[in-house]
Amino acid sequence: MIIANPADIFNRVNVALDEIRPHLAVDGGNIELVEVTEDLIVKIKWLGNCEHCSFSGMTMRAGVEQAIKSRLPEIKAVEAVNGYFVA
Repeated sequence: MIIANPADIFNRVNVALDEIRPHLAVDGGNIELVEVTEDLIVKIKWLGNCEHCSFSGMTMRAGVEQAIKSRLPEIKAVEAVNGYFVA
């Protein structure tokens, strides 16, 4: 699948992540958007305390995936490139 406007999708995912970044920052963490693949898989990188947090899997499902997919239903999956639950 070819993404019509990859920069637009990337920016829209970042806006969705901005919704949860303040919650991560409370515990000394953050999240970085690494890429959105051609097949619409979002790759994120945990930063700070989130990288080694045993709750990152729950945060991924209940926070990150939900925030992204609620704004961009075309996204197929969200995967971490580091941390406890690397895809």
